[in-house]
Amino acid sequence: MCGIIGVVSNKESNRLAELVVSCLNRLEYRGYDSVGVAALSSANLEVRKAKGTVEEVVRKKNIKELSGYAFLGHTRWATHGAPTDYNAHPHTDCSNNIAVIHNGTIRNFKELRDELQSLGHKFKSETDTEVIPHMMEEYMKRGMDTFQAFRSAVKSIQGSFAILAVVKGERRIFFAKRDNPLVIGLGDDKTFVASDIPSFLPYTRKVIVISDGELGYVTPNSVYIEDENDNPIDVTSRIKIIDWDASSASKEGYPHFMLKEIHESPIAVKDTISGLLSEIDKVSEIAEEIRESSRIIITAAGTSYHAGFYLSLLLSRKGYMSIPLIASEYHNFRAKKGDIVIAISQSGETLDVKMGIRKFKEEGAKIIALTNVIESDIARESDYKLYMRAGPEIGVAATKTFTSEIASLLFLYSLIEKESISYLESAHETVRNVITETEGFAKKIGEELANKNNAYYLGRGLGVPLAMEGALKIKEIAYIHAEAYPAGESKHGPIALVENGFPIVFINDGELVDELEKNLQEMKARGGKTYSISVNKRLNFADTEILVNTDEKLSSLAIAPIIQLIAYYASVKRGYDPDKPRNLAKTVTVE
Repeated sequence: MCGIIGVVSNKESNRLAELVVSCLNRLEYRGYDSVGVAALSSANLEVRKAKGTVEEVVRKKNIKELSGYAFLGHTRWATHGAPTDYNAHPHTDCSNNIAVIHNGTIRNFKELRDELQSLGHKFKSETDTEVIPHMMEEYMKRGMDTFQAFRSAVKSIQGSFAILAVVKGERRIFFAKRDNPLVIGLGDDKTFVASDIPSFLPYTRKVIVISDGELGYVTPNSVYIEDENDNPIDVTSRIKIIDWDASSASKEGYPHFMLKEIHESPIAVKDTISGLLSEIDKVSEIAEEIRESSRIIITAAGTSYHAGFYLSLLLSRKGYMSIPLIASEYHNFRAKKGDIVIAISQSGETLDVKMGIRKFKEEGAKIIALTNVIESDIARESDYKLYMRAGPEIGVAATKTFTSEIASLLFLYSLIEKESISYLESAHETVRNVITETEGFAKKIGEELANKNNAYYLGRGLGVPLAMEGALKIKEIAYIHAEAYPAGESKHGPIALVENGFPIVFINDGELVDELEKNLQEMKARGGKTYSISVNKRLNFADTEILVNTDEKLSSLAIAPIIQLIAYYASVKRGYDPDKPRNLAKTVTVE
């Protein structure tokens, strides 16, 4: 949640304000309710902020007229205090000499606030963040220099955070990170610090990923980082050149990022499989660890959970003790030595997943991470790392990362089972053909569902997690209430809601077709409007059917883009922006 951008330059100019606004535009996908900017010039530190979208706040507060050599920009998703103008970031100290932006939550903020108020500090917001500039102010009053004051403030707070701060009279941006993403971008005459790489991607591809517990500062031409024990770190060894370019984070003619990213699924799957093939020895070692484990716990959230559930069913069918676990419910499960935990997170920063793997690791389990972000927190904290190569995904609803997760897990499953992975060499072609051949039909179904307020997604066997993903997608971006059930369970309650015209989408992966057909007949008998997404075998009697033919092992990869396209076109038909679903964020870094 929340987006953070800081930039410090050798030159003082209002062109830097336009640059910060462009970075904020690229952070919008993370979800937010208010926006703010701090501009530090040789004469002044000025903060402008308000509730609203980036476009609204930039226009209302004339952000682009700000001038300075260092800027902080923030998109806030409310956690402490309502989304209001005064709770928007940046926050300042009593004398308005220090400005701070923050992502995360500070658990001990009330104690700190009470103490600071007893010392005479005046607070202007309800946020936890505001304790930071006041603590820095207090420490500077006691004789510390600015960096000492920043370090002491960071060490006083408990919780999760990514923090940026500027101090009047200094040409540098202070930063600190714990459990929230933060990355440095090294430009020619300016330096960036941000929540993610795409925010500054048009300006540099040279990056340094900041690790948990580290803090430091950037100037226009230098970076200083120290670890949690105050030991300086050699930053030159940490510099990486990423292979994304600016065009990979733009719409390139598509009306929405989501549609572009669905169409990028074939290349995402191809690159993911190629990447895993290049690390076949490591993946084989991981597969061996899984084979030898006593239990396999697969933990993830949202869309990633559905991918993990799919793998769990495959493993269960082969006799493995496999347990799918929704990440936020990690408290309810106890791991032990001999267990393997597979943690799936497209961002590699999902806090629920991170908290779970820390607990399970302490309890003796080994952790395998599957993420789309190299050296992300979850990857670093795991014993083994697997990476998708889906590239940046800007749309909030996961699309190409879901297909890449499925492809990665099929690859891993085949190695666990010691079976050939040759069928995955054509996986990207299957995805591409499905999109080409079915998009028009998916659009028609999506536009019909746009006229409904409720829907069921039903499947059997391996179709169940895909039905769950289909229902989630249409809820997320089209705001249509949808529930997913194992089709056999539908007659134990859900069928009571079916009446004339009630839409039911059947996910038919080619297995258990006869059983699924009986469920379809039950729904039709009660007036339900039935749709079928079928692989290889028709589901007779469906009112509308999309049928694709492919290798049965690739059925999940054939179905995934169709359910995504249906949700996309339902959203657009309803007049919504599928890239920015309400109340949702791309990276969930709060519990």
